Amino acid sequence: MKQMGRPTSKLELTDHERSELQRLARSRSGRAAVYRRARIILRSATGMTDIEVAEELETTRETVGKWRRRFIAQRLDGLYDEPRPGAPRKLDDNAVEMVIDRTLNSKPKKATHWSTRLLAKEIGVPRSSIHEIWRAFGLQPHRAETFSLSTDPRFIEKVRDVVGLYMNPPANALVLCVDEKSQIQALDRAQPVLPMRPTTPERLTHNYVRHGTTSLFAALDIATGNVIGKCFRRHRTDEFLRFLREIKKNVPEDLDVYLVMDNYTTHKTERVKRWLLRNPRFHIHFTPTHASWLNMVEGWFSLLSKRMLKRGVHRSTQALERDINNFIAAHNESPTPFVWKKSADEILASLKRYCEVANGRESRETL
Repeated sequence: MKQMGRPTSKLELTDHERSELQRLARSRSGRAAVYRRARIILRSATGMTDIEVAEELETTRETVGKWRRRFIAQRLDGLYDEPRPGAPRKLDDNAVEMVIDRTLNSKPKKATHWSTRLLAKEIGVPRSSIHEIWRAFGLQPHRAETFSLSTDPRFIEKVRDVVGLYMNPPANALVLCVDEKSQIQALDRAQPVLPMRPTTPERLTHNYVRHGTTSLFAALDIATGNVIGKCFRRHRTDEFLRFLREIKKNVPEDLDVYLVMDNYTTHKTERVKRWLLRNPRFHIHFTPTHASWLNMVEGWFSLLSKRMLKRGVHRSTQALERDINNFIAAHNESPTPFVWKKSADEILASLKRYCEVANGRESRETL
């Protein structure tokens, strides 16, 4: 039967065009519109009609015909949208480069960092333009983060040891990340808390009344996310030994226990060493000094602070400890395993790159 309607334009591809279209059709990181158009052209090049392509790709015949004709006329360039009309750029490339250079390589005379107002006054560029440039290049002069590089002479060895436990834990064993969150204050607000209302957040007074402190000893099971926790009023070897006995009581006797801990003095006393000799299934792995980020229980402490301590109101230490214990119990009802993803080699390579950049900047400043 003779085909009715407008004849379909024949579409043939060169090897380069086919390869580029296949790349665009596989890529999900690019623009979704170009991804769909590349698939349309590839299907059309097989000899399928517009209706058949439209049915397979769940689009309309008009859309398929439009991009088929556009490709035949403009080839690969036809897949991309033409520039839309609008106001011309207010700043040329030289002005943008000047804003970025001043932001990165200089400081204002009367401040530690640039603001849009200060930089606009300094170089004569509108504040709105500076804000757009900063946003486009991810510059945030108002923000600063802290860091601390470990000076541990066995840093590399300890990183490989601890990360090895996380990524390849021993069989028939339990890996627990152990640490203390000391001096948690029981704070009561000086005035009643005003509850949240539509358009108004919860409000707390900035001043408070102290009602004592407690210290939380916690052990995080990296495989299950369960937490063993116990609060003590003091933070000494006695309390740490009591917590080790608490761990021993909660761990099946047929499992070895690998404890990841920091280098706090309480963890290394003679009494602790004697206890470990009497309990040979306990194995200690110390993190490097000034590297608390390597202990995964710190992430759980962060959750505790954000979800319970930061805005908590406690009129006694007993009330604070009761809320901490309730938080642990609720967490253990549906725990989520903590998964370590970065290998030791990746960590060391990242630190190496940072040190190289820092040393390069320092040398330039010296010159």
